[in-house]
Amino acid sequence: MRCLDSLKAQTFKEFEVLMIDDGSPDCCGQMMDDYVKGDRRFKAFHKENGGVSSARQFGIDHAKGIYTIHVDPDDWVEPTMLEDLYQKALENDADMVICDFYENTYKGQKYIKQQPSALDHLTVQKELFQQLHGSCCNKLVKRACYSEGNVRFPEGVSRCEDQYVITAILNNDIRVSYISKAFYHYVRCDTNSLSRAYSEQTHAQDILLRSLFHELLKGTSLDEYVFRQKTFTIFASSFWGGRQLYTSKSFKREFSSYESVVVEMETSLIVRCLMILACRGYYRLSIGLLDNLMKLKHHL
Repeated sequence: MRCLDSLKAQTFKEFEVLMIDDGSPDCCGQMMDDYVKGDRRFKAFHKENGGVSSARQFGIDHAKGIYTIHVDPDDWVEPTMLEDLYQKALENDADMVICDFYENTYKGQKYIKQQPSALDHLTVQKELFQQLHGSCCNKLVKRACYSEGNVRFPEGVSRCEDQYVITAILNNDIRVSYISKAFYHYVRCDTNSLSRAYSEQTHAQDILLRSLFHELLKGTSLDEYVFRQKTFTIFASSFWGGRQLYTSKSFKREFSSYESVVVEMETSLIVRCLMILACRGYYRLSIGLLDNLMKLKHHL
């Protein structure tokens, strides 16, 4: 409710909210229908579960506004978000307006700066793999960027699908603007840890994503760099999240060839050394030592 209420409270009045019920098993569908009755700007769509990419693409396909922005149901936004972003877009004739955002956790609220070092499309594209967040939620994007660039959310992907789409949009020479304000509250919940969420399907999706980005950026100066970054992600996700999936032997079989990649990873020397040990057949020992070190750090 907080998410929808924050949208209803926008100071900018002429907008539409497309609520996508992607086969939710709870009462979300009914809540969406109730909102439609109370406000003509809210439109409810019910579809079979197809994953987050399918839901986002459904929204883009049915949107009618000149500009679009995505909001996830666990998050909420400041009341001037649409007004300020739209005004900035008009002032600069921008195809994309990037803003800062808040990260909300059980520890409190943190302001996350998202200013690119330059506003040309290639600089912004590269920095999506550095200091900028790949999310669609802090970017107002002209709807024509999707249709004219033939950009679609990748099917069957539920991780980094937004980073992929923003990267695809920035493959074209679009006009980018930035506003030094935060409107979006991104809620990070730690109740579902990586070790519980990681699975063979997660690993397969990470590999698929690397392939999709490679195909998207083939022939560009970013191709090799992003391929390397996505390889880092594949290894790191497997290392940190694979406790329930891998034995030392199976981890070595799957990741021994990643050792040269691990050496270049931007992490502490201790973690890198333990990762290398895992590649060489000591995964259970390595992850056990790391868990103990983290517990010790927590108590200090």
